[in-house]
Amino acid sequence: MARVLIVDDDPAILEILGAYLRADGHDVREAATGVQARALLPEVDLAVLDWMLPGVSGLDVAREQRRAHPDFPLILLSARGEEEDRLRGLDVGADDYVTKPFSPREVAARVRALLRRSGVRDVVGGAGLSVNARTREVTLDGAPLTLTRLEFELLLTLAGHPGMVWTRERLLDRVWGADDPVVERVVDVHLAGLRRKLGEDAARPRFIETVRGVGYRFRDGA
Repeated sequence: MARVLIVDDDPAILEILGAYLRADGHDVREAATGVQARALLPEVDLAVLDWMLPGVSGLDVAREQRRAHPDFPLILLSARGEEEDRLRGLDVGADDYVTKPFSPREVAARVRALLRRSGVRDVVGGAGLSVNARTREVTLDGAPLTLTRLEFELLLTLAGHPGMVWTRERLLDRVWGADDPVVERVVDVHLAGLRRKLGEDAARPRFIETVRGVGYRFRDGA
C-alpha cells in the first residue's frame, strides 16, 4: 500500500483511476487544481499529475516537487502526445509520461512499477518500532503491540511522515474522515492510549512529540 495522489480537473478520470488504484490497495487522495496538489503532496508517496490544470499547471507542480524532493515518484498525464512534449515533461522531473486517452489498468501498472523502483516501503517507523501498513502489524523492540484501529491509523499517519507536524484537525480528517462529527479532543484521548502502549515518557518522548498549541509529530530520526 502507498499513499497516491491523483491530480486532474476531470472528475471522471479521478473516479475511474482512483477506483483502480484503490483496488490495488493504495490510499488514494484526489485534487482538481495545482494549488490543491501542492497542499496534499507532503502527505503522499507518489503523484499522478495532469499537465493541463486550472491556475498552476501540473508541469509547474512537478518542477517544484522535483526541486524540493529529488527522489519523489511522479507520473505526468497529458493530452500532448508529441515527442517534444513528452521530452519536456520528462525534463522537468517526471519519472513517467502517459498520454491521454489512457487505460487506467496501464496507469495502475505504471504506479506499481514506479513504487517498486523508488523503494516506497510498506514498513515505517524506527528506533525499534516497526509499523507494517500492509499486514497492519506493529512491533516494538521485537515484541508485538495490539492497537485499536484508530490507534494504528494514527501511528501509521505520524510514523509515515517523520518530522511533519499534524494538527488535530488534519488528523481528524485523515483518520476519522472529514464527515465524522467528532471533536478534536478525541485525538488527544486516542493518542494518550497509543503513547501508553508505546511506553512513552511524556517528558522525553521516544516517538511522538507534542507541538504545543499546534498538534503532534513523529520524531524525525526516531
